[in-house]
Amino acid sequence: MKTLGAIAVIITGALLLYASEDFPSWGDPHSPANQYRVSSHYVQNSFGETSVPNMVTAILADYRGYDTLFETVVIFTAGIAIIAILRGPIDKRVRLRLASERKMRETNLILAQTSRILVPVIQLFALYVIAHGHHSPGGGFQGGVIFGASLILLALSFQLQTALDRVSEKKAVTLAAIGILIYAGIGFVCLLAGGNFLDYSALQVLMPVGAIEARSHGILGVEIGVAFTVAAIMFAIYANLSSHGRMKGGL
Repeated sequence: MKTLGAIAVIITGALLLYASEDFPSWGDPHSPANQYRVSSHYVQNSFGETSVPNMVTAILADYRGYDTLFETVVIFTAGIAIIAILRGPIDKRVRLRLASERKMRETNLILAQTSRILVPVIQLFALYVIAHGHHSPGGGFQGGVIFGASLILLALSFQLQTALDRVSEKKAVTLAAIGILIYAGIGFVCLLAGGNFLDYSALQVLMPVGAIEARSHGILGVEIGVAFTVAAIMFAIYANLSSHGRMKGGL
């Protein structure tokens, strides 16, 4: 199986390298992507239509809102699939190794104390990245990854159980599902307000703002939903992979 896997990787890599010859030059203003009318519309009108200076955030959460919603669903589905796969029976040798590692491992005092200081700062920065994704590089995916990484750091610095005491697997899956519900829920609120699904301008009937500012607030709402799902699933995947699905011991 390893040989077949290596052959498949080599063939796929060769095909990708061969196809890269057809790519336009980096930064070429005359490339098809830059000349296409949709790209020009984004560049010229995204700020005026959404009041979001960060064009990437505007495109992902507004113009491509459907696509980003299902990207979030894919992340959730991948996490559930990994959990389901690792819940199978575990080999006896792996079980003995995990038990031995758990007995041998001791918490490093310097690492633990440094982690105590860093984790709150990392989580605060993650919230900043989520909230400030309108104006600078950031958003729900980036902030969610940073927040999930802070929980993984906690598990690495102490024990997996220490992190699970704060965010259990059940709670992580629940938070991930809530994130999707927030995203889709905003879309349904848009429908109830008389607009199309994920047409945030319809939210102006519920806010003391105009249609453009309503789109901006809607984008922030769905980014928060994305952050919930990404952070929770990232930690759940780590917890299961590091413990072979037993949720005990860990790396």
